[in-house]
Amino acid sequence: MARIPRINPENAPAEIKEFYDAVTGLIGRVPNAYRTLAHAPFLAMLFLPFQSTNQREWPGSRLSGKMKEMVVIKTSHINGCEYCFAHNTALGAAAGISHEQVISMSSDDYLKSELFDDREKAAIEWAEHMTKKTARQRHDVYNRVKSLFSDAEIIELTLICGMFNMINRLNDTLGLEIESQPEVDKIKESLYIDPKKIKTYLHWLADNWPDEFDDLNRRASEAAETT
Repeated sequence: MARIPRINPENAPAEIKEFYDAVTGLIGRVPNAYRTLAHAPFLAMLFLPFQSTNQREWPGSRLSGKMKEMVVIKTSHINGCEYCFAHNTALGAAAGISHEQVISMSSDDYLKSELFDDREKAAIEWAEHMTKKTARQRHDVYNRVKSLFSDAEIIELTLICGMFNMINRLNDTLGLEIESQPEVDKIKESLYIDPKKIKTYLHWLADNWPDEFDDLNRRASEAAETT
């Protein structure tokens, strides 16, 4: 059972309903994660464009959606976050990750597997050691990544792994409930992010950024209490 009640659209203040429309515009639906984050509405609004662009494929990112999802799936499996694992195996399937690859990534056999190329193995291994907090000492692991990825790509790999270590802990600690499978599968439609949608969202955020914050924070909490 979730520890924090969700703020569902039917009870949400108008500003949060607008935010949910923006979430749908970027990632195709409003998952329970954002219905929970809406308790801190301004942080949720700021986090959305970072998460969506860091996680998904778009022209401003050097890594493919498939490569990113391999990192996310490995990270989420190690951390035991069922919510993230369910969502990202679905998004990974849309990116071309097979069920057999998911099984291999969920074990220690992926480095010997023929299911992955050298870059994929290096990215997964980097995610594993980052998540286990051994990457700093494993110069051999870093050297393999360095030989196959540019500095900019390494930054992106590290950012998405670091972000999902945070998201895994947040979602798992708060006990987020996994949506129905048809609802989870809607994530498959958001593998790619249109830069124009990012621009539209950022304009919306800037145009609607208030001078006072307490009022919406209070109304968000009240909406959750009646959910």
